[in-house]
Amino acid sequence: MVPAGCMVCDVGCDHGYVPIYLAERRVCPRIIAMDETEGPLMQATEHIRAFPLEEYIETRRSDGVSALGYKEADYLILAGMGGRLAVRILADGREKVARMKGLILQPQSDLVLVRTYLRQQGYEIVQENMVHEDGKFYTVMKAVFCVTGQQCSGSMERDTMAGKAGPSQSQAAAEGTEMSDKGLLRQAYDRYGPCLLHNRHPVLYEFLQWEEEREAAIRHRILTQAREEGGAGCRRLEELNVSARIRAAALSCYTCAHPEEGMTGLPWDSERKCTDAVQGIDGKAGNGMAFIPCGELG
Repeated sequence: MVPAGCMVCDVGCDHGYVPIYLAERRVCPRIIAMDETEGPLMQATEHIRAFPLEEYIETRRSDGVSALGYKEADYLILAGMGGRLAVRILADGREKVARMKGLILQPQSDLVLVRTYLRQQGYEIVQENMVHEDGKFYTVMKAVFCVTGQQCSGSMERDTMAGKAGPSQSQAAAEGTEMSDKGLLRQAYDRYGPCLLHNRHPVLYEFLQWEEEREAAIRHRILTQAREEGGAGCRRLEELNVSARIRAAALSCYTCAHPEEGMTGLPWDSERKCTDAVQGIDGKAGNGMAFIPCGELG
C-alpha cells in the first residue's frame, strides 16, 4: 500500500518494525518513526541500529504529529492503535495531514469511527485488506484526499474490480435515509469497508459470519431474559436489529453478479445486484433471521 519512493511518517512506531520493513526493502528513501513514549522509542532506535538503517530512519518523540514538520512526509502510517486514538491524531494534526498524499491506517478497534471521520473529512478509501490471525481480525486501509465533486481513481478501480459501475463511497454517503437501502449500504461501507465489500473479500465474509453467530447468541440470551423478567433488554435488541440490517446490506454484496475469479464457497447469485439485494427492511435479515419488535417481548 505504501508507494515506492515516498517519504513516510510512522506515528506510534512502537518497536520500529514497520519502518525497518520499508527501509530494508528500499520502499522509502526516508522514514520518520515517532512515538510519544520514551521506552518503545528507545527500543525502536536500538532495532534500527542493529540492522543498521539509521541512514534511512529517523526517530522522534512526539504526541501524534506534533514533532513533524509541514510537508516532511508524503504518507502517514497509524498502525496498531485504537480507532479513537487514530481519529484524535488525525484531527489534532489536520493541517499537517492535509498536506500529505495519503494515509495508511490499521486501527485495532472502532473502525466505523475511522471510516466515518475519513468520509466526513473528504477522504476516499482506495484500498483495504483484511486478515484473520490467531483468532483475531485485522484490517488495513489506504485513504487519499478527494476533490469535492470528483470521483477518486480508487472508486473507479473498485467498481472495475467488482465488475460493475456501483455507487462510490461518497455517492453512497449522500443518498438515502439511514434505514433506506442506500442508507444501509452507506452504513455498511463505514462499518465493514467499501473496498472490502466491492472486492467481496473472503476474510470479511468470514468476519460477517462470525459476527452474525455472536450476535445471534446475544439475541438468544436477551430473549431468554425477557421471558423471565418481562421485557428486559429491549434497547439492546433494537440495536441488534439495526446491526443485522446493516450486516444484511454487507452480505448482499456477496450475491452480486460477476463473482471474482478464483473465489469459491460464497453464495453467488447472478440474478441479483448489490444495491437491489439489501434485505431486512420488511422483517427479515439476509439469512432469514426474524426481527422481533420490542412490543413483542415478554
